[in-house]
Amino acid sequence: MPMREQSHREHGTHPEVWTGRATNRAQWLLALVGAACVALGIGLAVDSAWHSGVVPLAMSVVGCIAAGLLVICGTLAFVHVAMRVDKEALEVRCGHMGLPRRRIPLSHIAGAEFAPHVTPRHWGGWGYRWLPEKGTAVVVRRGEGVVLRLWDGHTFTVTIDNAETAVRVIRDRLRPPASGRT
Repeated sequence: MPMREQSHREHGTHPEVWTGRATNRAQWLLALVGAACVALGIGLAVDSAWHSGVVPLAMSVVGCIAAGLLVICGTLAFVHVAMRVDKEALEVRCGHMGLPRRRIPLSHIAGAEFAPHVTPRHWGGWGYRWLPEKGTAVVVRRGEGVVLRLWDGHTFTVTIDNAETAVRVIRDRLRPPASGRT
């Protein structure tokens, strides 16, 4: 445990900005499948004999390339998720470009709970998910996560490493400062 983190724990305080992250390396395999589809489409376009007809070949090439690009973009967007909590808001960013992104002011959060077993199966897969009976979630891997209860009655779930610490930080920031505390 880094000394800085330990000193914060001993004094019951948290750093000005808390950050957390979760990664799913299996998404890279799906991105490779997407790249293979793109390569197949390019290979068909370059090496095809063209004697089966232009339209079927063009449809195959475009289909392979489009499917491959969709798989690549969809998987790379959810290889990892990053959470940032400061004194005003919680922000969740996905993938290398930080999109999709969601920023929730702390004033919109009613509470935070630790979820020890968040799974893609319960949310219908990996990614940015919405289920009417459950709420919204960013699920990049199976495991621990944070469930935010928002004042509008919705929930927002995020799979994140060290979720228990994230919950403590969020809860501490939701409490009004005690008198005499700075």
